[in-house]
Amino acid sequence: MTSPDPVPTLDPALLRTTFGRFPTGVVSVCGQVDGVPVGFAASTFVPVSLDPPMVAFCVQHGSSTWPRLTGLPRLGLSVLGEGHEGAARSLAARTGDRFAGLELELDPSGAVFLHGSAAWLECTVREEVPAGDHTIVLLDVHALRTHDVEPLVFHNSSFRLLAPHVLQAPAP
Repeated sequence: MTSPDPVPTLDPALLRTTFGRFPTGVVSVCGQVDGVPVGFAASTFVPVSLDPPMVAFCVQHGSSTWPRLTGLPRLGLSVLGEGHEGAARSLAARTGDRFAGLELELDPSGAVFLHGSAAWLECTVREEVPAGDHTIVLLDVHALRTHDVEPLVFHNSSFRLLAPHVLQAPAP
């Protein structure tokens, strides 16, 4: 077996800019700790499997919030939608009340959802995989609900909405 090539040292600013060229959705990851909402925003959400239903997101190793959520029986993931730019910024803040002014649904399971979201997923943690300076969190989806709301997109360090029209493939 051969060892892999050494990983090159890349300019962190250029790497962040390059990764920012890929548009992503934004989700809130929230649960109740002693009856109080706790959570954060993540732009590293990805559907993983239809059978069984699974999704994943990544969380930075230095997160002070994730250790409070990881052992909860249920987490609520809300796919942030049109009008949630402020919510995304609030949930990503390192200080202050992340939930100030947000309309929430506190589920009896312990999951917390944001009103006005494009979708809600009630999940449990299946596995956590260390990956560089982040952890990949794999979740089982137990329940879900979709809403007629356009999703919020994060691209080039800015929040954007999808265009209201569909691009057509060129005629052959």
